[in-house]
Amino acid sequence: MKTLKNITLLSFSLVALLSTQNIFSQTKKSNIEQDEKIEKLLLEKRKNNSAITINDKFKIQIFFGNIEESKKILISFKKDFSQTDGTIIFSNPSYKVWVGSFKSKIEAEKAIILIKKKYPTSVIIEPNKK
Repeated sequence: MKTLKNITLLSFSLVALLSTQNIFSQTKKSNIEQDEKIEKLLLEKRKNNSAITINDKFKIQIFFGNIEESKKILISFKKDFSQTDGTIIFSNPSYKVWVGSFKSKIEAEKAIILIKKKYPTSVIIEPNKK
């Protein structure tokens, strides 16, 4: 009787072992095909995001308020100062218009002199400083 239990247990273990090999095996390989337009869109997004980044040390904030006014201010700024980039940043519950990318405070101070003539509430900020 004891031998019969051992044989049954051994055969059950053998069946379980053989069936788990099929469960965990992965034989099929997937081939993903992607439209060329997706890669172009990703490249364009990477370009846009690199322009928005705040890696430079100083920026000038020319406006703080709601989204509609922020858009108007940014459009007006781009007409007046076409060589300087600008973006709108959301800061709960308001929006900020940041312009320029300055590596030193001296560069930012030179630029703010001209910018304050049109946007008198402008201030120099350090976005990465916490």
